[in-house]
Amino acid sequence: MKTLRLKPGKERSLQRRHPWVFESAIARGGADSGETVRVESHDGAFLAWAAFSPASKIRARAWSFTETQRIDAAFLASLCARAVNARGLFDLQSDGVRLVHGEADGLPGLIVDRYGDTLVAQFLSAGVERWKGALADALLKATGLSKLYERSDASGREREGLKPVTGWLRGEGPTEIVIREHGWKLSLDIATGHKTGFYLDQRDSRQRFAELAQHRRFRRVLNCFCYTGGFTVAALAGLKAAGALEGAQLVSVDSSLPALERARGHLALNGFDAAGGQGIEAEFLDANVNTVLREFIDQGRTFDAIVLDPPKFAPTVAHAERASRAYKDINRLALKILEPGGVLLTFSCSGGISADLFHKIVASAGLDAGVDGYIAERLGAAPDHPMTIEFPEGEYLKGLVVVRKPA
Repeated sequence: MKTLRLKPGKERSLQRRHPWVFESAIARGGADSGETVRVESHDGAFLAWAAFSPASKIRARAWSFTETQRIDAAFLASLCARAVNARGLFDLQSDGVRLVHGEADGLPGLIVDRYGDTLVAQFLSAGVERWKGALADALLKATGLSKLYERSDASGREREGLKPVTGWLRGEGPTEIVIREHGWKLSLDIATGHKTGFYLDQRDSRQRFAELAQHRRFRRVLNCFCYTGGFTVAALAGLKAAGALEGAQLVSVDSSLPALERARGHLALNGFDAAGGQGIEAEFLDANVNTVLREFIDQGRTFDAIVLDPPKFAPTVAHAERASRAYKDINRLALKILEPGGVLLTFSCSGGISADLFHKIVASAGLDAGVDGYIAERLGAAPDHPMTIEFPEGEYLKGLVVVRKPA
């Protein structure tokens, strides 16, 4: 077994069961891509078994902190089964579920989502790439399914020295799938959709928006970076439950025309008439969000509910400063067109932006906009996207429910 020897003082994170070993912490040692290595402290004490990645700044990712543990197909199968079984602990109102969430489930670099009877997996690190076949078999056995589609096309593979790979890994079938979420339906294409096909992590935030719409009976709703319109559907579902569809105006903005076309289709899929037959006005704008927000300010157009769910502006801490300016700008513009008493749901999915920093960014945006507000709630990823005690970096999605103070 090949060995990595760490520099003095660099063993502390592994002793706290943090799974990453950075290149700068290693005194000597190496291995082939994905090969299991023994990680030792500077004095030779065992720390972990880990998968080696010669191309990544995260040079090794821990499989186990138990010296007697054998890293083999049976061990990885047990981790897959445990992750799948753990999802039964949560009340997940959907048949679209995150089954494996990387480091949180002891499988660094592996993401697996279930959409109905189909699994979609991303193998994003050298370790899980090396064990891909065994992991695929283990996942199908743990779920009792027969179809697994690979979407290993995220940017993380490049940092591991791996090329993008997509396509059926086990079985085959349609890539267009309709899932149930809470009281509505959503469609996706696992071959072309973002991430593994959809943003399952926002499931509970969409439900919360539906509840707010039902309680507050929003008249004018703006969904920015709407993608395929999940928050728009949620708002309509809430208004329908309140018997308040008549007169509702909903604007959904995204820079992807195909996403907007699917968003429009989601209204029909859920029984809503975008053409106004139910008294609602649904507008879908293929445009830059910043441009649209500025136009609405110039027009004096306001909303009593706004969602800001932008893409990842800061994938790492190194991008935080530039991303902070981008987050501040969109929040400043949105707060300017939010009615007094209105509700803003604002999110950051950037791992490089902490929850405290995001709060400060929104506060600074409010100050520049001349708007004060209450932080009514904090939102995060749905529970099938867990953050663990040992791996705080797992908290990538942060959300605030801001209520603008009445005049």
